[in-house]
Amino acid sequence: MSAHILLASGSQIRAQLLRQAGVPFEVAVARVDEEAIKAALLAEGASPRDIADALAEAKARKVSLKKPGPLVLGCDQVLDFEGQLLSKPKTPEEALAQLSAMRGKRHMLLSAAVIYRDGEPIWRHVGQVRLRMHDCSDGYLSSYVTRNWQSIQDAVGGYKLEEEGVRLFSNIEGSYFNVLGLPLVELLNYLGLQGVIEQ
Repeated sequence: MSAHILLASGSQIRAQLLRQAGVPFEVAVARVDEEAIKAALLAEGASPRDIADALAEAKARKVSLKKPGPLVLGCDQVLDFEGQLLSKPKTPEEALAQLSAMRGKRHMLLSAAVIYRDGEPIWRHVGQVRLRMHDCSDGYLSSYVTRNWQSIQDAVGGYKLEEEGVRLFSNIEGSYFNVLGLPLVELLNYLGLQGVIEQ
């Protein structure tokens, strides 16, 4: 018997959140060219929110077209810093540059989730979290990146709040689940209303 939900993502933290919430699912990683999608949308002047939504939708659509029947959950997260889209850092130097630019300032994380069934979208949500960084010293940021590079290279903006990255921030407004990349409360509400999970 197939799971009620296919998670079109290889993200370990999203899978962990669903497991901990008692949601039955299987993983079916979507192979999409995220950089090409981002580049095309940026060229069209799309907002970071729309880009997060489009990336999540592309993943859900790709898996749903191949696997009709179950609900397919696609997710993506982007970072909006003063209207600029920040991605996962490719090098420690890039992570340090991103963090240095954001210190003492506010930015926003946008976590999108889209559900498809039989190749058609049936639900979507983009969660927002506003964060303000401490005005961290050069020394601390440099040592932070050095200590945490293996982990933060997979995180937009170069930090993980569930780890030492929480020390970088003076204020956080919004759901912790959105910080982790999944609007979990809204998703569970939808699944409960649809009878996919008990409520």
